Amino acid sequence: MTESQPTESPETVSPPDGGRPGEGLDATGTTDNVRELGDVPSVEVISKAAVMLMSAAAEKLGLAGEDPDESPERDLDEARRLITSLAGLITASVEYLGPHAGALRDGLQTLQRAFREASAEPDPPGQGPGEKYTGPVR
Repeated sequence: MTESQPTESPETVSPPDGGRPGEGLDATGTTDNVRELGDVPSVEVISKAAVMLMSAAAEKLGLAGEDPDESPERDLDEARRLITSLAGLITASVEYLGPHAGALRDGLQTLQRAFREASAEPDPPGQGPGEKYTGPVR
């Protein structure tokens, strides 16, 4: 068995019209539509990070499958870590999220409840994933 070798990403070629690097053609001749991170508003970065954490937690809870109890992706230890991270992110940035805050909080609480239901021995109130940041979830 041989080890796989890392592949290098193609170099970005500056666009002929003098546009910014990262917006030109890559070595294969396709357009590279990556925005510069500095151009992305902070609320968008925070929201996308929260959605990624939510999606990963849902997967680890087995919620993507027909039967969460039989899901091969189910891993409650991993789900706990993701939900706790999500709770910390939302709690720390709630003042910046504006109209997104409510939906993100609702999603977090849904995951916290799903975790409690999935647990063979549910944590006491206030001890569940992320509850040190959000308070007890019922």
